[in-house]
Amino acid sequence: MPVLLVVLGILLFGFLIAIHEFGHFITAKLAGVRVNEFSIGMGPKLWSKQGSETLYSLRLFPIGGFCAMEGEDEDSDDPRSFPKAKAWKKFLILAAGAFMNFVAGLLIFVLLAASSPWYITPVVAGYLPGYDPDPASPRLEMGDRILAVDGNPIFVGEDVSLFFNRGDDDLDLVVRRNGKRVVLKDVYMPFYRCDGDLVRGIQLSPNNTTLFSALCKGWGDSIDTVRLVWLSLGDLFSGTVGIRDMSGPVGIVDMMGQTVQRSENAGTAAYNVFYLVAFIAINLAVMNLLPIPALDGGRIFFLVINLIYTAVTKRKLDPKYEGVVNTVCLVALLGLMVVVAASDILKLFGR
Repeated sequence: MPVLLVVLGILLFGFLIAIHEFGHFITAKLAGVRVNEFSIGMGPKLWSKQGSETLYSLRLFPIGGFCAMEGEDEDSDDPRSFPKAKAWKKFLILAAGAFMNFVAGLLIFVLLAASSPWYITPVVAGYLPGYDPDPASPRLEMGDRILAVDGNPIFVGEDVSLFFNRGDDDLDLVVRRNGKRVVLKDVYMPFYRCDGDLVRGIQLSPNNTTLFSALCKGWGDSIDTVRLVWLSLGDLFSGTVGIRDMSGPVGIVDMMGQTVQRSENAGTAAYNVFYLVAFIAINLAVMNLLPIPALDGGRIFFLVINLIYTAVTKRKLDPKYEGVVNTVCLVALLGLMVVVAASDILKLFGR
């Protein structure tokens, strides 16, 4: 794996984590919570400057950063400490990191869409050569805009291939035909081989990019990525995929390298790498909001549990319980990361 790609991967992950922590930082400031230190990078300090109440620092290792709020990890009598903030302020502060990751991914997707002169729409342009649809089955017609496949809404043209690939030979489709919404049940569209690939047999129409379409395409790609995360989690829990199919930083950097090598030119390589970065940014946003202790979503979950417990018992939940659960889950999460990293390294050596 080229050293340059490793450095690039570290910087990109560092950027996404720093953006995440900046979300916590700026929201805490706006909410009136005291921030003791905001750091870009980890490890020994390279530079620091003391503000009116916050220490701003730049650290040696470009692998993220942190936002240290008063009372976040220790007891504090400061009325502006994080534990003493109102529940809605805590919620906004905790969710702001994931929100910033989502916004970063959205902006990259919009810029990528705007950089391309055309994009694929979910509109049927015709059938591929050699494809012979069953005349007894309902069929797609030229000009049909595909709205849903097997109950899954279609946000962007690429969604059609995604859900075609996940479906059986008989598909339930919803299309807009001549301005009307039409439901097509049990459309027989088996895979067939075309130029060495297994495909369904329809062609989709390209369209010229405009500012409005770039915004719509970027938003569609972002929402689609959120859905892909949920689909992947569903596949993981159902056993469709396993630990070996998961990738951590090592696997993602390797994937980035393969993406660069397979790209036709530098422009295509840059496009593909930034598409991957946007995809990872939104993945981080969704995963971080899962109700798993040690993640922001877990802290939000405990925030809600504490509100319910206080409303019922008129007492606050002892913070030590959250601390114990967070510690146990953090250890388990770190263990999973080690397993995934080991799997990624073994895959690099073809094992």
